[in-house]
Amino acid sequence: MNTVRANGIAVHVAQLPPAGDEPAPPTAVMIHGMAGDTLASWYFTLAKPVSDAGLRVVAYDLRGHGHTERPLTGYTLDDFVDDLDALLDAIGVTGPVHLLGNSFGGTIAFAYAIRRPEAVATVTTIESSPPTPAWFHRVAYRLSQAGQPGRRLAAAREFVGATSVARELPASRLPGDALIAAITCPVLCVYGGHSRVGELAPDIRRLLPHADVVVVPGERHSLLVDRPETVREVVLPWLLRHCAKEVVR
Repeated sequence: MNTVRANGIAVHVAQLPPAGDEPAPPTAVMIHGMAGDTLASWYFTLAKPVSDAGLRVVAYDLRGHGHTERPLTGYTLDDFVDDLDALLDAIGVTGPVHLLGNSFGGTIAFAYAIRRPEAVATVTTIESSPPTPAWFHRVAYRLSQAGQPGRRLAAAREFVGATSVARELPASRLPGDALIAAITCPVLCVYGGHSRVGELAPDIRRLLPHADVVVVPGERHSLLVDRPETVREVVLPWLLRHCAKEVVR
């Protein structure tokens, strides 16, 4: 793991080289969730299986999280997309990438695919949604609750209390349905059957009818951490299938 300067801040990055000796392996970029999460949620679940399957893996701490720099301001959706764009440039990633996002990390992935469609091969999300008003209403509520005394996640409370995220993120400029619907790359969305985020799945089916939607019965929002083996069984074959198509092209 190391620190890279990107978009004016120091970003903490972990990279896993691919198994094998393919000269130009595909790159998987793993984006964690908001407030209380870090790159560890990917690093200790899917990062190694994906690298063992032959992909270069990049995981990073979002601004204000983990070991990445925590500016007081700069927490709109556009800021997070700017960070991702600058990070990929800083570490020399070329060619379309496979984006994997957990919770709000998936929203960043969708937003990046809208801004840079030529740079995205696939989008895989766990317990997430495109940047719709309904989803941002939920994000705003969760951030307001994270800042309350007595909440269990001290890291989330500290992050919300020390930055302008609770004010800036809900006020983000959203792309609108037409731009979301213009995403043409393959999309996989995975939900827990007992998670309220899954209630937003109809938006996926309406806006992105080509997306594959998988529901894991009995699981909640912490699906990635609670059931990494199940998530791997769903995600890895799908991802490798689309990597094969990418190589054929």
